[in-house]
Amino acid sequence: MTHTINRWLEGQVALVTGASRSLGRAIVLALARRGAKAVAFTYVRDQKGADETLALAEAIAPGVVTAHKCSVIDARATELLVRELEKAHGAIDVLVNNAGITQNLPLALIEEEDWDLVMDTNVKGAFLTSRSVLRGMIRRKKGVVINIGSLAGERMIEAPLHYCASKAALRGLTEGLTKEVGRYGIRVLLLAPGLLEEGLGRNLPDHRLKDYLEHTALGRVGTFDEVAELCAFIASDRAAYMTGSTLVADGGV
Repeated sequence: MTHTINRWLEGQVALVTGASRSLGRAIVLALARRGAKAVAFTYVRDQKGADETLALAEAIAPGVVTAHKCSVIDARATELLVRELEKAHGAIDVLVNNAGITQNLPLALIEEEDWDLVMDTNVKGAFLTSRSVLRGMIRRKKGVVINIGSLAGERMIEAPLHYCASKAALRGLTEGLTKEVGRYGIRVLLLAPGLLEEGLGRNLPDHRLKDYLEHTALGRVGTFDEVAELCAFIASDRAAYMTGSTLVADGGV
């Protein structure tokens, strides 16, 4: 009985962007573990990481996960991938816009091209992928879009300016989409983690990490699996009345 209850995503098809490692990889594995019948993920350069994600997924749910080399800021490639997945599986039920980058640069060292790269990847990429996937969701009047934000877009914390701006923009994208597509039965959510075991937190100076932990109720950083399991839950019908919300998983900052 427990096994059946925990398969929240039985029969669902999911697309996760930027999932060759870290949180994206954990989300792919969580979706597969929770019963999705197909989970496609994208990557750009990290072939080794993509292969490792596939190997881990194969041990959990053989034949369920596929990798696709595709940049979220390549509109044509994204559109072709979505069409390919819909042709193969009939639908994409869950989209997780996870692809994102950051640069540990102070304002004075951020060049215009740095700003554009972070904003394009983190915001424009989510827009382009959502636009492609939502066409099918609207036709079927069903679907879930989850944007992966950050505590840096929700709280006034010390983090790279362009990263903060991009993650804050995802909140506006989430709320705008919620109003536009809710009439079609589509849910849109923003999941904003605090510092996790890798990523932005890995590059923090010791004194800044210490300060963060001192202001965190749980006194620790989070794990990828903790956030990934939350992502799988809100993607499921168990969270069917939740939309437009920002879920902050930060250990109590």
